[in-house]
Order: sequence, then structure tokens, then C-alpha cells
Amino acid sequence: MEKDREIILRRRIRILTWIFIVGLVLAGATAIPLKWELDVLAKVSGATANATGPMAHWIRNVHTALNQTAAQFPFLFYGTDWLAFGHFVIAIAFIGALRDPVRNCWLFTFGMISCVLIVPYALIFGGLRGIPIWWRLVDCSFGVFGFVPVWLCKRWAEELGGLNQRNEWQGSNDDEEKREAARF
Repeated sequence: MEKDREIILRRRIRILTWIFIVGLVLAGATAIPLKWELDVLAKVSGATANATGPMAHWIRNVHTALNQTAAQFPFLFYGTDWLAFGHFVIAIAFIGALRDPVRNCWLFTFGMISCVLIVPYALIFGGLRGIPIWWRLVDCSFGVFGFVPVWLCKRWAEELGGLNQRNEWQGSNDDEEKREAARF
């Protein structure tokens, strides 16, 4: 019965850790082609000069800023390249949790802390940079949705660690009983 539980826990941890890793990689990858992404978003959303509404205005404003930056100061995009790199490196670190979720349970704690910190970071620095509140809440949602899988993985890894300890303890008792029986 405990062996079945161990298999279930390992499978759950593996699935949610992969989801977290893929999310980090995708988030990082979107930080590289910003100008192209905004060109597509402006076309698809219809955020033209005639469009009204806060979202259309925001998309137009960001699109204009990115185009001007790309034309005059393309080296500034090097910063978002490094942002992507940071996401990729953090994703790579979580491979340790895939390999041994009990020993590397600290990664899930690190992930939870990081996700929680997204909320004040987005609200404070987004406000300082003039980012609309609705967009800051979108950014905050990454922290909220990212927290759930790493929290579940941490719980399951701790449970898995408890199962492993019981199995090791049970195994040592069995060995002791065998040695005791061998004496007679």
C-alpha cells in the first residue's frame, strides 16, 4: 500500500514540477521577441490610433515605446534577454527536484517564496513605472498560479520523505529481527 502511495506521489510531483519548469521556460522565452510580440498583439487586438478604451490605449503606448526603443536604443533589449536567461536558469534548477524531490524539497520552498514575492514586486515597481493596476494584477497572477504547484509538490515531497523514513525504519527493524533469529 505504501509503495503505491510512493508511486502516486512521485508521479504527481513529476507532473507539477514539469508544468512549473515549462511555465518558467515559456515566460522566459516571451521576454526575448518583445517587439514582434507587440506588433502581433497590436494587430490582433485592433489597438489602432482610432481604438478607444484603456487596454487599446495601453497596447498602443507600449507598442510605440518599444518601436522607439528598438530604433534608437536596441541595446536596452539586452536586459530582457537576461531576464529570459534568469527564467531558464531557475527552470534548470528545478531539474534537481525532478531527480530527488525529497532531498531537493528546498527548491519547492524557494519556488513558493519567489511566487509570493512577485505580488509586492509587481504592485510596487509596477506602480513606480506607471503600469496600470489591471496589468500589475495580471503579473501578480503568475505568482498566485505558480505558487499552487510548488506548494503541492512541497507537501507531497514531505509526505514522500515520511514514507521513506518509515520504510527505512521498518527495514532496519526487519534486519534486526533477522539477526536476532539467526542467533538461535
